[in-house]
Amino acid sequence: MKKFLTITTIILVLLGAAGYAVWHFGTNIASEKIIAKVEATLDDKNLEEVKSYIENDSKVQEFINEAANKNPETLPFQTKEEATRVLIKKVGVNRLLDIQEQAQNGSINKDEVLFEIEGKLSEDEFSAIKYVLYKELNK
Repeated sequence: MKKFLTITTIILVLLGAAGYAVWHFGTNIASEKIIAKVEATLDDKNLEEVKSYIENDSKVQEFINEAANKNPETLPFQTKEEATRVLIKKVGVNRLLDIQEQAQNGSINKDEVLFEIEGKLSEDEFSAIKYVLYKELNK
């Protein structure tokens, strides 16, 4: 009986470690693919359209400029890769894809997107997302 429990415990620990490894590396791979897809679709013309939209929308401008005064050393992450990983972990790939589709067809507005994402992230993580967005737009 003791041998059975030992073997069962070892198997459960190994399965748990394997599950964590798949989850950890899976989110890394997914975040890299999402970043590559976004970068591929955002050529110079599209990037200029996005920047123009942001410059013409005072609410979005205010949202992003809040990050200008942040000390990056106090934020939990500072790169777009890390931001993508956090969004994948907290929001989920499927929900992010749903949000993208809804935004493209106009069935969700920016306030609803911000509300949903802000609800899933801590205040520090949300500030870090703003910082990364600010940094990327002002390259």
